[in-house]
Amino acid sequence: MTEEIIFAGFGGQGVLSMGQMLAYAGMIENKEVCWMPSYGPEMRGGTANCITIISDKMISSPIISRFDTAVALNQPSVDKFESRVKPGGTIIYDSTNILTPPTRTDITIYAVPGSEEANNLKNLKVLNMIILGAFVQARKTVEPATVMKALTSVLPERYHHLLPINQKAFEVGMSHIHN
Repeated sequence: MTEEIIFAGFGGQGVLSMGQMLAYAGMIENKEVCWMPSYGPEMRGGTANCITIISDKMISSPIISRFDTAVALNQPSVDKFESRVKPGGTIIYDSTNILTPPTRTDITIYAVPGSEEANNLKNLKVLNMIILGAFVQARKTVEPATVMKALTSVLPERYHHLLPINQKAFEVGMSHIHN
């Protein structure tokens, strides 16, 4: 099993954190992992994406141009990465903010109202956990419990009081995927 993912959106949406948490979860499960972030000159508001690869065998290169899954949190990301998903792959996108959804018929497409759900939880910063929950439920790359262990490692201790809301957001995201 090898899963090659691109997480993409605007800086400040938690795009890099999603990929990093998934990579940590893969390490906890003793899988081979690669996490390669990329962002523009502005940390918040500029474009950001990261490639995360999880595999049960050695990863030859972090540089890839086609993906098993694209996770898109904004319209420019859908526009840029839809064509780069391998046939039979998956796109998961925040349907709250994307006006022109993906249209390919040779991939699986999941529309998750992540921003709307984050608003319902009264914390817009959990958008990334909602979408990550949807990804884990759809692709089954790592176990859900492992992601929460990874979050504890990635999240600075001064923010550990936010673990319960992140857990809830993750579960909300998982509930949007029925496969």
